[in-house]
Amino acid sequence: MNRFLRYISHSGYLLPAALTGYLWLKGQWPHLPGWGCPFLALTGIPCPGCYLTRATSAALQLNLHQSVELHAFGPIVAAGLIAWSIWALRAKKFIPPGLNLKIVTLGSLALFGYWILRLVATYGFNLNGPTAFPAIAYANTLA
Repeated sequence: MNRFLRYISHSGYLLPAALTGYLWLKGQWPHLPGWGCPFLALTGIPCPGCYLTRATSAALQLNLHQSVELHAFGPIVAAGLIAWSIWALRAKKFIPPGLNLKIVTLGSLALFGYWILRLVATYGFNLNGPTAFPAIAYANTLA
C-alpha cells in the first residue's frame, strides 16, 4: 500500500491533463457523470462558478459562442487549463513555481464581480440577455 501512495503522490502532475481531457469528453458527451452545485442546491441561487463547467467544455470543443453564452470565463478557464496541463506534463509538477498570487486574486475578484452582475441582471431586473443565468433566462421565457 505504501508503494501505491508514493506512486500517487508523484503522479499529481497528471491531474490537470486528466481534468482537461474529462471536460473535453464532457463537451462531446454531456451525459457523463458529474456533480451539481451545492450552493445552488442549498440556496436556489447560482454560485460564481455555475455554468462554468459547461462553458469550459464548450470552449474546449471550440464552440466559443455557446461557451460565452453560458459563462464569460469559459474560454479563459479552458485556455488556462490547456496551458496548465502542458506545463505540468513538461515540468512534472502540479503547481507552477512562482505562481503569481496577484493574478489569482484579480481573477477571483473579476469572477465575483461578474457573478454580482449576473445576479443583478437576472434577479434584480429580470433580464434574459447574455448577462443572465442560462437556465433562469430559459425558465423566464416559459412563464
